[in-house]
Amino acid sequence: MCRNIRTLHNFKPPATDDEIRASALQFVRKLSGFTRPSRVNEVAFNQAVDDVAHAAHHLLDSLVSNAPPRDRAVEAAKAKARAAERFGAARTG
Repeated sequence: MCRNIRTLHNFKPPATDDEIRASALQFVRKLSGFTRPSRVNEVAFNQAVDDVAHAAHHLLDSLVSNAPPRDRAVEAAKAKARAAERFGAARTG
């Protein structure tokens, strides 16, 4: 359920609004237990997503790092290699 909650700090290029919103949505889904809220809860759910996304933007804008920014492609390749080692290579055929 939380596959979109990823580290978003210290990347080049910086996290996009869509990435931050996707993480906020997954966080609110996890907290609420709803994949999609009922109509009666929809306003509160959407407001929570907006609030979490705003807080995430504020956090990311406030953080300072002395480390050089990480490259998304390199980090994705590392994650793919870790997954292949952990779960084995995908079999085709």
